[in-house]
Amino acid sequence: MTDALMSLRALVEKAPDANVLREMIGFAAERLMELEVGALTGAPYGENSTDRLAQRIGYCDRDWETPAGVVEPRIPRLRKGCYFPGFLEPRRLAEKALTAVIQEAYARTGLPA
Repeated sequence: MTDALMSLRALVEKAPDANVLREMIGFAAERLMELEVGALTGAPYGENSTDRLAQRIGYCDRDWETPAGVVEPRIPRLRKGCYFPGFLEPRRLAEKALTAVIQEAYARTGLPA
């Protein structure tokens, strides 16, 4: 799997239209988030509804590492409740850093595995 991802990344980086693929991924991700948030709030963006459960209060920017490169989707924020897209991994970088610290500490103790 890693070889396939590396091959895709190498192909994308060499292609003259590498930005097009990242833009397409970003567009699809933002469209998916808009549909999910529309279902959570009870109304699509910009529509008034008596069935509305929550209001949007803006967006949160986040970097998302994909095989095609870094995509920066705008994640909708809600006034009541919370929303985080399922295709993004929350706290991924913090977990990687914590894992690295634990591995380093274990390696320095010299205990057998």
